[in-house]
Amino acid sequence: MFKLTIGHYFASVAMGTAMLAVPSLIAQGGATILKPDDMAKIVPATVFYRGQCATTQARNSGGVKFADGYFVWASLVDTSGYSTGVASKYQAYFVTETPIRIEGQRLAPGAYGVGFLPGNKFVVTDLGAHDLLSVTSRSDAGLKRPMPLQVLADPAHGFRLYTGRQFVVFER
Repeated sequence: MFKLTIGHYFASVAMGTAMLAVPSLIAQGGATILKPDDMAKIVPATVFYRGQCATTQARNSGGVKFADGYFVWASLVDTSGYSTGVASKYQAYFVTETPIRIEGQRLAPGAYGVGFLPGNKFVVTDLGAHDLLSVTSRSDAGLKRPMPLQVLADPAHGFRLYTGRQFVVFER
């Protein structure tokens, strides 16, 4: 059994879709929080962004599969071939199949570059590295096991996308 910070107990379950058949945690609204092991068939080896292909880090990925089958996921990427300006705000590849809100700002379905910047900023860019939205990120000093990237349930509503202890809340 697993215990999430929101105080709910969840048993490991098997999802029976053609895309995934993995154990996972059922969270708010019947959505499933996906861990790196769950992401093997979703995350491609490389992704296109700003004129180049970047290698994804499947071990540093996470996401959510909503009850209706739509996904939101992110994976850290290797940005060593990018300019300093691009690499500073492109740390992860972010995909949403459904409209979501990140810290209250609407984001349409699509593929994006995202990054946590100094000064508690989180930026979402299109595939050409143009800024689409910027929100304030928060820090979670109580997070027991910070990871390079992870998705967890938010105690109030929605989900948290973390890099280390920095996070933003997203929801449908």
